[in-house]
Amino acid sequence: MKRLVVLGGGESGVGTAILGKKEGYDVFVSDFGKIKDNYIDVLTKYEINWEDEKHTEELILNADVVMKSPGIPDKAPIIKKLVELNIPVISEIEFAAPFTNAVTIGITGSNGKTTTTMLTYHLLKEGGLNVGLGGNIGKSFAWQVAEENYEVYVLELSSFQLDGIINYKPHIAILTNISPDHLDRYDYKYENYIESKFRITKNQTAEDYLIYDSDDEATEKRLQNNKVKAQLIPFSITKQLDKGAFLNNNIMEVKINQEEFLMETEQVALEGKHNLKNAMAATSVAQLMRIRKQTIRESLSNFQGVEHRLEKVLKIQNVQYINDSKATNVNATFFALDSMNAPTVWIVGGVDKGNDYSELMALVHEKVKAIICLGVDNKKIIDAFGNIVDMMVEVDNMSDAVNTAKHIAEKGDMVLLSPACASFDLFQNYEDRGKQFKEAVKNL
Repeated sequence: MKRLVVLGGGESGVGTAILGKKEGYDVFVSDFGKIKDNYIDVLTKYEINWEDEKHTEELILNADVVMKSPGIPDKAPIIKKLVELNIPVISEIEFAAPFTNAVTIGITGSNGKTTTTMLTYHLLKEGGLNVGLGGNIGKSFAWQVAEENYEVYVLELSSFQLDGIINYKPHIAILTNISPDHLDRYDYKYENYIESKFRITKNQTAEDYLIYDSDDEATEKRLQNNKVKAQLIPFSITKQLDKGAFLNNNIMEVKINQEEFLMETEQVALEGKHNLKNAMAATSVAQLMRIRKQTIRESLSNFQGVEHRLEKVLKIQNVQYINDSKATNVNATFFALDSMNAPTVWIVGGVDKGNDYSELMALVHEKVKAIICLGVDNKKIIDAFGNIVDMMVEVDNMSDAVNTAKHIAEKGDMVLLSPACASFDLFQNYEDRGKQFKEAVKNL
């Protein structure tokens, strides 16, 4: 009996454990932190052995294969020991993929991957396909492979999940864009992070497809210098293409395999240039999967968007409050500020991942009237923007941030929570940060 050790008792870990058990592995789950009660109940129900708040080496180093949760860095002592012993350490996606015959669509990128994943799923589901949603969002992919019978999966894949891939390949891969993010996990080398993203296409063959942003410098450069086996489908909002998705005045055109899809951009529900790109990527998948054009059109015009991503919360005294808590890097915040069309009070800050704020200077100059710093250490933000805006305030909780914003904002202004940072200094995660923002706005 092969031994599967699962490191991390969260959604992906528990899902992997269930699938491993079903496939006849001897399974053990170990979490250095605390496992949540609801997951403990599941492990108990499936009679899976587990431990938390420790890693017992003799129960881990005897594994045939180890699945590590995406949050555990390669530098962790237990991972180093496993690697020294040549025990394969893989991701949930790598473990689960061989146990399903479903077609998988893998979506990665520094920004836009959640919106693109949700939109792609929406298009395929509305098109009548038997489709599951997983990876970085929703229910664990492995868990679904164990208990559901989907014919297609749309998977959001982070660079951490891609790092743990050996043989997995999606039939259709989307690379939304690449901008510096998580550099703390990649020895602060941008090229390491770029390579990590490109792992999504590493096992693809000429039968497979890679959909990518041809306006994106890092992606284009990497494609020019390295051959990719998959069929390439570019999208662009700056130039017209012979093949792929592009803009022709106010018409989005998608040309794939001698088929052409046309739609007026104002009919697309999602706002902003970056969302047009997300729509192009999702539409390209729908075309490849043979969804009816009429269905694609309807689905693009009725899609609701993603929580915590440029989410309009409320308008109070003619001030619009917008929750963009999911903007955990500078590039995401760039898109948010770019789509503001009124003077903006900007709430920013958190755990800095090696951010370079210089690319935001022009936008801040043009759009931002005041900055509210919401973090434990705001020095970098104050140094960057102190001379650009008239007003800068430091706060250490969400309700103070929102109340301060209310006092500063005037009729017709916008209040934007777009932190450009991770949330772990003051919040559990970006969802918690966004929910607290929405609560505070509702209490005004």
